[in-house]
Amino acid sequence: MLKRLFDICLSSIGIVGSSPLWIIFALAIWLNDRGPVFYLQERVGKNGRIFKGIKFRSMIKDAEKDSGPVQAIENDSRVTRIGRILRATAMDELPQLVNILKGDMSFVGPRALRPEEKEVHGNPDETSIEDIPGFKERMTVRPGLTGIAQVYLPTDALRSEKFKYDLLYIKKQSFFFDLKLIFLSFWITFRGKWESRERKI
Repeated sequence: MLKRLFDICLSSIGIVGSSPLWIIFALAIWLNDRGPVFYLQERVGKNGRIFKGIKFRSMIKDAEKDSGPVQAIENDSRVTRIGRILRATAMDELPQLVNILKGDMSFVGPRALRPEEKEVHGNPDETSIEDIPGFKERMTVRPGLTGIAQVYLPTDALRSEKFKYDLLYIKKQSFFFDLKLIFLSFWITFRGKWESRERKI
């Protein structure tokens, strides 16, 4: 109950307080290639419920038209110029404050995965994220805007490794642990290290 009340209050404040940034980012994205500002993605939420996650578009138009959903990696050729800035600072995920307010997500939790997303490493045609150990367990909580795997692992780490961190969070989760991860996330954003393969903190 405390976690949900915290999510509602902080997401409401965040949406209002960051509204000038929404205008700036939207204008920059549109001027870059005259394409859509927002990008809606199907995401897997708590108990496997599918919801529409909203983000600022950071990739070229129709980036996954031929490949389908593929995990993003550092220096991804599909990312636009403004998108590189947005992704490095995680500002592309700012609209997900709306998802948090609606209850689709929480501020802290396992990352919301996309249905049928392909793994970067290994053979994506034979490896399904649903078959990776820990997939079902991590769906017992709301996905988060940030989380222990996002903070402590590089963006293109193996899903199996990320899932181990997600399960650790589920076991250790507490209000004060959430506050710690949120603080560390702000520090990573300030340093622009979200897309780095090096240590983020």
